[in-house]
Amino acid sequence: MEQKARSKIGFVFPGQGAQYVGMAKDFVENFSAARLTFEEADEILKRPLSQIILEGPEELLTQTKNSQTGIYVASIAIFRVFEELYNIQPFVCAGLSLGEYTALTAGGWLSFQEALPLVQHRGDFMNQACEEKRGTMAVVIGLSHEIVEEMVTAIHLPDDLWIANYNCPGQIVLSGTLKGIEKATLEAKNYGAKRVLPLAVHGAFHSGLMQSAQNKLAPFVEQAVLQQGKTPLVMNVPGDFVNSIEQIQANLIKQVTHSVRWEQGMRVIEKENVNFCIEFGPGRTLAGLNKRLNLSTISIEKVQDLDYLSKVIQEGKLS
Repeated sequence: MEQKARSKIGFVFPGQGAQYVGMAKDFVENFSAARLTFEEADEILKRPLSQIILEGPEELLTQTKNSQTGIYVASIAIFRVFEELYNIQPFVCAGLSLGEYTALTAGGWLSFQEALPLVQHRGDFMNQACEEKRGTMAVVIGLSHEIVEEMVTAIHLPDDLWIANYNCPGQIVLSGTLKGIEKATLEAKNYGAKRVLPLAVHGAFHSGLMQSAQNKLAPFVEQAVLQQGKTPLVMNVPGDFVNSIEQIQANLIKQVTHSVRWEQGMRVIEKENVNFCIEFGPGRTLAGLNKRLNLSTISIEKVQDLDYLSKVIQEGKLS
């Protein structure tokens, strides 16, 4: 569909936790671009990742070393179909954690052939770190990020507790050892949190417990071939635009142990008058977070979502 969008539009991509068996399956069945993406992934990795994505079992897909590559491949498959059908140019690309690699590929900074092995290394090393140091995560509902920062400082367990994600107003994710998360759960209620919910995760992502993974990933990121992209990037670590390849590489490395500043990044693109986002990939997590930020977002997860997008375009809502 030939449609040049006049609005400032953001393309956003989900992170780990969005995976499920069969993600992007209807795209694979209906579009050669998606099918070829899955076949290309198997060839690059020299293993049947597509079978794990499409058929499971779920226990295998949810392993960090498979979920990260799986989400990346499914998201790119959907994005490639979108590119064939629509002529919509984004003003900015952004991704949540793992989704930054998808954003880099979509924005023309990092090829699929370069990014997929990097994502595989990232998943492998984070998987190993989870096995080495037991940790977990929890989401705090109903407190401002300032209060959560104050609480984490007051608890003073620098080797046990970190802020992992600034998702949206009133939703902050903590990461750390079982001791750190247990203490924070009790304290958050004392600080007035509405709820503190444990997350079903393999380990303490975006925390100091991932340091070994960051150290192992660093040389692979530094050796990766990046090029000047066609679309600006907003990255997690600074929660801001990043313009140079050196900064991108530094942030990809830091991201393993640093906080994901999603809310801050979305605030920045709003200041640039980005008034609409399209989310590509499994789940609708980012659309949910962006709704809390009053940033309209359509999720492209199923083939039928393309019909809704076409309707939005025809109604002129993207203009």
